[in-house]
Amino acid sequence: VQLQASGGGLVQPGGSLRLSCLGTGGPFSNYDISWFRQAPGKERQFVAAMSWNGAITNYQDSVKGRFSISRDNSKNLVYLHMNSLKPEDTDVYYCAAAPLVFGRGNYRAPHSYTYWGQGTLVTVSS
Repeated sequence: VQLQASGGGLVQPGGSLRLSCLGTGGPFSNYDISWFRQAPGKERQFVAAMSWNGAITNYQDSVKGRFSISRDNSKNLVYLHMNSLKPEDTDVYYCAAAPLVFGRGNYRAPHSYTYWGQGTLVTVSS
């Protein structure tokens, strides 16, 4: 499956953005999907994850209550809804997919994922 992330941009502190991850070339509903983010020179960091059927979600502590992940398997889309954005949320955001990652490994680790989108830049600044 190929993933394409979009929706990034420049937003003021306290603002909102919705990122999208479109999957093509495979049965999207087979995959657990996660969002990661990465700043230059730093390790890729887990943000949020959702199981293939939407039954399980998990968030990094720093985004709980502000970000939410959702998916529409009929459209091969996963979303990251980001509210109350802070300057420290500035990063390149990546979506990633793997089959049944919740059941077989550390879903917070980048190495658990097989497929990656190209990244979309989110800049939170006044």
